Amino acid sequence: MAAMQDKICKMEMRQNYQNLWHTDLLKATGEDPPFCFFAMICGPCASYMLRKRALYNDMSRYTCCGGFMPCSGNCGERSCPEFCLCTEVFLCFANSVASTRFMLQDEFNIQTTKCDNCIIGFMFCLQQLACICSIIACILGSEEIEDLAQLLNCLSDIVYCIVCPCMQTQHKVEMDKRDGKFGPPSSSAMAVPPPQYMSRMDQPLPPSVGYPPPQPYGYPSPPQPVHGYPSPPPPGYPPAAYPPPNYPPPGAPYPPPNYPPAYPPGPPPDYPTKK
Repeated sequence: MAAMQDKICKMEMRQNYQNLWHTDLLKATGEDPPFCFFAMICGPCASYMLRKRALYNDMSRYTCCGGFMPCSGNCGERSCPEFCLCTEVFLCFANSVASTRFMLQDEFNIQTTKCDNCIIGFMFCLQQLACICSIIACILGSEEIEDLAQLLNCLSDIVYCIVCPCMQTQHKVEMDKRDGKFGPPSSSAMAVPPPQYMSRMDQPLPPSVGYPPPQPYGYPSPPQPVHGYPSPPPPGYPPAAYPPPNYPPPGAPYPPPNYPPAYPPGPPPDYPTKK
């Protein structure tokens, strides 16, 4: 029970991340239509490519389902990671897409918007409703409920086939931004993080790696002060002819004689002033 509560706590933390996806699910298709079409007709192939790219093409980092499942780390990933990833994307396709999404969120401190949450939640609720109707139809043997279950199954499959390619396109666009493949060069093209930064549910809370949390995702960083001063000195300061020429006068003794004046020992007379 404690382990399940810990996982729920880590999932809720993703809602408190500061950065945002470069594109939401509604606009993902327009950001990269060819890849979205490719993800629709061959989702497992797209999932394989995105997971490998999320691992910076270093398959030594690979763990089954990104470490989110009980079998993760016990499937022989070290000896044949490519084969294990192929098996994952074909047999556990939904988990493979979700694992890549969680890895990107934890690495770049990205939250899921409310609109995306509504779309994903509607997709899951429709699948659960279809499953419940199928179970009720099997128990009662009712043809009407069986027809309703079939209708809900078809509807849930259609919604999933629409949402999942958009989700994978969202991941691909995010990694394009990470790798600096579009837009002006910026600090978003990051170096490969250490292996311990890759998201794992059995690890401590994920660190804030990637973009600075205080500012929205993709915004330029604020200008830094020059040499610790809040602003550069105003133009024309100090004056060009400073100090004035022939100062101090040539040949003049410096400091002048009898400077400072000699005071007798002790405080000067009438100090402090008597009232």
